[in-house]
Amino acid sequence: MADNTKRIAVVGGGLVGALNACYFSQRGFEVDLYERRPDIRTLEHVRGRSINLALSCRGREALKGVGMEEMVTATGIPMYARMIHNTDGTRKPILYGKKDQYIMSVDRRKLNEDLLTEAEKHPGVRLHFSHKLVSCNVDTGEMHFKDASGKDLHTRSDLIVGCDGAYSAVRQQMMKSMRFDFSQEYIPHGYMELHMPPSANGKHAMETNYLHIWPRNAYMMIALPNQDGSFTVTMFMPFEVFEAIQTEEDLMRFFKEKFPDSLPLLGEQALKETFFNNKALPMVSVKCGPYHHKDKLVIMGDAAHAMVPFYGQGMNCGFEDCLIFNDILDQTNNDFGEALKKFTAYRNVDARAMCDLAMYNYIEMRASVNSKLFLLRKKVDNFLHWLLPDRWIPLYTMVSFTRTRYHKCINGRKKQDMILERGAVLLVLGSSLFVGVCVWRGKLGDLAEKICSKALESANRLYEILPLSY
Repeated sequence: MADNTKRIAVVGGGLVGALNACYFSQRGFEVDLYERRPDIRTLEHVRGRSINLALSCRGREALKGVGMEEMVTATGIPMYARMIHNTDGTRKPILYGKKDQYIMSVDRRKLNEDLLTEAEKHPGVRLHFSHKLVSCNVDTGEMHFKDASGKDLHTRSDLIVGCDGAYSAVRQQMMKSMRFDFSQEYIPHGYMELHMPPSANGKHAMETNYLHIWPRNAYMMIALPNQDGSFTVTMFMPFEVFEAIQTEEDLMRFFKEKFPDSLPLLGEQALKETFFNNKALPMVSVKCGPYHHKDKLVIMGDAAHAMVPFYGQGMNCGFEDCLIFNDILDQTNNDFGEALKKFTAYRNVDARAMCDLAMYNYIEMRASVNSKLFLLRKKVDNFLHWLLPDRWIPLYTMVSFTRTRYHKCINGRKKQDMILERGAVLLVLGSSLFVGVCVWRGKLGDLAEKICSKALESANRLYEILPLSY
């Protein structure tokens, strides 16, 4: 490559790092990707999070930008709705949006491997596995790595891109070297992954095109379908609930009471082995800023905005980072100093909003979906979306099926709440006035009385659900 070619160091070979390598290579940059783990394509087992991913609009647009959307979606499974599992064994679907709208279940490891393979095909991309970042100079772009043998590597880059996850080493270097706002929050719940094998005929043991949820108010279990007929099942519970299950009898009693229909599908023996051979893992939410330092360093993905997994936007948000930064580089003609400032200013407010939405959605998934008031609000939203498709867009639709900025999604929902609240107040007042006039005139017949009573009841129910903001 020419001597004036910009050199990019991507730290972190996960999903966002590998996708970024593809984008930077397309711009003609020379890219070195450093990953502290061995090449996952060579490993039988990979440590770390393996919760299945829900690919939606934002992620698909980012993959399309490097020509990978069709390859990824070809091996994914569409999920059109949540399938709610009640304790009595009954089930009910709740559509995500319109009947033809869906999110897609994709395998985390396969997607990461495909992205690494695609990055490797790009000219000027070099992958360095088992390289741990020891330190970096955020002013000069100099970096110090150690490989698996302990050998030191000193190198320099025009731009350091930190895509190294929630416990980012690049972010730690930023915190030492500049004024940097940072907060992290561990929620009191952990997660544990289980496995639901295919049925005897090799097919899925439950309905295929759904995200299955067992909502139990204080905790829940979910299941996402895989191509081989299995489901990846994940329990989310307070650590104290996990810790209270001490024996196999405790575990069987708990599942028979809380998740009875899942037990025959998971298999009692397999469940016991998985539960007692593993431990519940924590979930953290990270907010920080700025995302850059001068013209030498930027962080993206979980390094910038780790979020709990309950809105299915962690990967999609990280992928959208890559797409947005690529667009900003177009606008600034590859001026890193200008591009990095614009990226922080544009993206920080949205990432913080998405972290809040992810926290909220855990309450919705484990508790609100059991509420008749919640279901009524969903029906109201869906009706108004059908009636005014361009003016009334439900929150979930905005987040998952459009690229509306995250903070604007929240603002849009707040405006909808305000409109409904005012409408409910007017309905209550109007109904009350009508009843009062009819009584005063002595003209309130039985039928009119029933109609007014129903109107008042509906208005009050609508008013009650409005505090479900977001």
